[in-house]
Amino acid sequence: MNSRVTVIGGAVLLAVVVASGAWWLLGTDPVRDIAAAPLSDSALPVPPVPPRIASGADYERCLDMIGADPAGASAFADNWTAAGGGDGAQHCRALAEIALGETETGAQLLERLAATSHAPVLARASVFGQAVQVWLMADTPDRAYAAATQALALSPDDPDLLIDRSIAAAAMNRARDAIADLTQAIALDPRRIDALVLRATAWRQADQLEQANADIDRALALNPEFPEALLERGILRQRMNDRNGARADWEHAIALAPDSATADLAQQDLALLEAGPDLH
Repeated sequence: MNSRVTVIGGAVLLAVVVASGAWWLLGTDPVRDIAAAPLSDSALPVPPVPPRIASGADYERCLDMIGADPAGASAFADNWTAAGGGDGAQHCRALAEIALGETETGAQLLERLAATSHAPVLARASVFGQAVQVWLMADTPDRAYAAATQALALSPDDPDLLIDRSIAAAAMNRARDAIADLTQAIALDPRRIDALVLRATAWRQADQLEQANADIDRALALNPEFPEALLERGILRQRMNDRNGARADWEHAIALAPDSATADLAQQDLALLEAGPDLH
């Protein structure tokens, strides 16, 4: 898995910045800081291919309903639960509640399922991972961090879970904890550009610009046209009073992804650059 991007299921969408990878992701939606990075306002974590914690025709039918008819999926899951649907019914009900906008309820249901299921360890870790995404979307990073920690207890060498926990840590202004998790993720997969960019942002927030620049250099060596890395390098260049370099990076990011959130942020940074002092 190489890119953590956005989940689409009908009207359902979950964004996680830059590019890490999990079963529910499709597109990118980066934001200003690592603390805010993972989420789109319209994001909802219903995967096109969710982690399979159960099997069978009823499970597939219920999951298939979520994108187009989440209320119907919720009702189906309730009836199925009453008939002994078990883990499959509970999982579908949780995802349906999220698709209906009941994010806190859905996250709690996912956590309960992951904690009590007798499914294989990696499937349970994946369901905890979904809960992490929902808590982040709900701007509840402490709950996201706790769910990610439970997931990592089951699957300690999963870079995606480490990246998710780093985002929750940064949202609580715990940049050093974020850096620690990102460092472990990069050790597991040195080519994870998303982790390098996120760690650069965390280093910058910790006023460690040398380390931040080193990570951005590594990211751009892997892909010199990665818009989110250019966005971050522009911020770093601005911090070092290289206005021309910052402008060039942001203009390049816009040209590479003109209709993206990255472009919007780069445009905002260009406006700030022209307005005067560095606000980062």
